[in-house]
Amino acid sequence: MQPIIIVLIILVVLVFIALIKTIQVIPQASAAIVERFGRYTRTLNAGLNIVVPFIDSIRNRIDLREQVVPFPPQPVITQDNLVVNIDTVIYYQVTDARAATYEVASYIQAIEQLTVTTLRNIIGGMDLERTLTSREEINAALRGVLDEATGKWGIRVNRVELKAIEPPTSIQDSMEKQMRADRDKRAAILTAEGIRQSAILTAEGEKQSAILRAEGEAKASALRAEGEAQAIRTVFESIHAGDPDQKLLSYQYLQMLPKIAEGDANKLWIVPSEIGDALKGLSGAFGNLGGGVPGFNTGAERREQPPVE
Repeated sequence: MQPIIIVLIILVVLVFIALIKTIQVIPQASAAIVERFGRYTRTLNAGLNIVVPFIDSIRNRIDLREQVVPFPPQPVITQDNLVVNIDTVIYYQVTDARAATYEVASYIQAIEQLTVTTLRNIIGGMDLERTLTSREEINAALRGVLDEATGKWGIRVNRVELKAIEPPTSIQDSMEKQMRADRDKRAAILTAEGIRQSAILTAEGEKQSAILRAEGEAKASALRAEGEAQAIRTVFESIHAGDPDQKLLSYQYLQMLPKIAEGDANKLWIVPSEIGDALKGLSGAFGNLGGGVPGFNTGAERREQPPVE
């Protein structure tokens, strides 16, 4: 009786194991390769799948999502014989699980080696300066080669990026010195340009100020001359309206003589010829006034008196 129970237990266990092996659940964005007696049979997609237990076996489970693989720095020689270390990052995606399993032994290692060799071929035709400034060109060329080579492996290379391009330390020091010199040169040029612009603006301001000052002085002189002309015209009209005689004019002329002689710089005083006429007119006026005053004689009367013996 006991052997029968043991056999039944064994059968139940085998059935349970068979059921487990029969039902295969594949996660989303994944695939599984099924082999029957070591030969490829089919590819299991996401969801619930039924296989023949103990006959079909799962060879490989592959993630169909986009993968990111960083590669370590690789020494590459440029066209001008300088060694630079380049870090690369590959974005790839498995599009055919069967080809990725049977066409290449290890597609990660294959992609890495293909990236290194392709990168050396591309950088070998560029000098250091072009290498540092042509990342997009290098990425495009590298992606084109990788995508063409990995197509038969069931892999699509979506993107290739250069993380860093590190030239030798001595070259970095030289580049830093050159960049510093360029910055100093640009700063000096900008400073000189600023000083030049400031001088131009200052000169332009002084020019405008001088022009405005000259225009103001000219207008002031014109207004002053116009005022003086108006004053002279008014005085002339007043004199003309008053109809002064020769005696009054002579008296006014004599009153102006002291003012003409004022000033320390007047060392030489030139008497105009008209002063004689003024004195004659003034003398005549005083002579008429003196006729009624005892003891007052004019110059003509003094000349006519006989000398005292």
